[in-house]
Amino acid sequence: MANTLFDKVWDSHVVRQVKDGPDVFFIDRHFIHEVTSPVAFLGLESRGNSVVYPARTFATADHNTPTINQHLPVADPLSANQLDALENNAAKHGISHWGLGDVNNGIVHVVGPENGITLPGATIVCGDSHTSTHGAFGAIAFGIGTSEVEMVLSTQCIMQMKPKSMRINVNGKLGLGVTPKDVALYIIAKQTTSGATGYFVEYAGDVFKDMSMEGRMTVCNLSIEMGARGGMIAPDSKTYEYLEGRAQTPKGADWDTAMKYWETLYTEEGAEFDVEFNYEASDIEPMITYGTNPGMGMGVTKSIPTAESLEGGVDTYRKSLGYMSFNEGDSMIGKPIDFVFLGSCTNGRIEDFRGFCSIVKGRQKAANVTAWLVPGSHKVVDQIKAEGLDKIITDAGFVLREPGCSACLAMNDDKIPAGKLSVSTSNRNFEGRQGPGSRTLLASPLVAAASAVEGVVTDPRTILNPNA
Repeated sequence: MANTLFDKVWDSHVVRQVKDGPDVFFIDRHFIHEVTSPVAFLGLESRGNSVVYPARTFATADHNTPTINQHLPVADPLSANQLDALENNAAKHGISHWGLGDVNNGIVHVVGPENGITLPGATIVCGDSHTSTHGAFGAIAFGIGTSEVEMVLSTQCIMQMKPKSMRINVNGKLGLGVTPKDVALYIIAKQTTSGATGYFVEYAGDVFKDMSMEGRMTVCNLSIEMGARGGMIAPDSKTYEYLEGRAQTPKGADWDTAMKYWETLYTEEGAEFDVEFNYEASDIEPMITYGTNPGMGMGVTKSIPTAESLEGGVDTYRKSLGYMSFNEGDSMIGKPIDFVFLGSCTNGRIEDFRGFCSIVKGRQKAANVTAWLVPGSHKVVDQIKAEGLDKIITDAGFVLREPGCSACLAMNDDKIPAGKLSVSTSNRNFEGRQGPGSRTLLASPLVAAASAVEGVVTDPRTILNPNA
């Protein structure tokens, strides 16, 4: 019987099967951060337990860290307490900890891959929804709750029902100005925010084969936004090239042994999925959302659909547009914006900053726009400076901030004010996600950059190729 990539990785990590119940599932890597781990450690200690495999657990501070003046004490008492708790718990249990100021610090889903902790065929969890990011390496990775964080700390296992399998194929070549973020937003718009609920998704086809590892991370990151447990892409030569030589990847003979396993990680011919979808790359254009969930997206040149043209609740749809102060039939092009946010575990990597800079180079930030450019890690900051992108950024009137989750979820001081409209490269546009009363348009780094210099929602293709 032919097996899928998902089946191979899942089945090899089942410690025990419970009849008509969940599997006892072994976890290879466990990432923790300051927000969802403190209560888990309290529970662990109240039961007299300890961390069973400290070397498989990795701690970094990211969710509520400031993105300016990180060398100063954290002013917010709650944030300061959580950061202290993470540091103390890591030290107490012998866990690797990358706090503020550490050269390896950054967003958990950025620093894992860039330090070689994320590996093909691994099982990875974290108390964060966007753990699906790590599926870009052929890993099974998903977010867990605080009680499950405690479970993994104490047993290195978790109880999980095996999800159903879905394959999404996108074939053909992407057009000018169309990025991995656009591919993901297009798929979510087609699937809706609940279309993949109960499934684990494998992405396949020309578009993902041609995509960089950082682009694959963006796509897998957003799997959760269509309800999927996670998303994954079979490892290939790009994966191995990305990983080789990173700090925590296997070396020497261990690398050779690992490669023999990794090269078996693909879906075999004839393997069956519970459901499969096919899309064409030529149908995808730069995307933007217009509502209050990531499924309410469309091509940036399109007009907001009417309620009658969509399936679902008319009242809910109109409530969403009311929150955004938009109307059915509105064009998104030309809508005045107030903020631009470049960053997050979705689009805070070096390729995202390269794309942003390819648009703003030689131009100026619009006077009506406040922009927060937040790299995903200190390594991304170093690369920005090594490539001279920091000069392009400052010459264009932008300011580069320090790493962290920032305005993706506004747990620190980076909050979009009420009523203001933000073009954001992050992953969620829920009501108030970027600050109470804020309004969010999800888009790619290219759409964000074009909008930042024009001051209104802009199709980046008009800048990349103004004669088209």
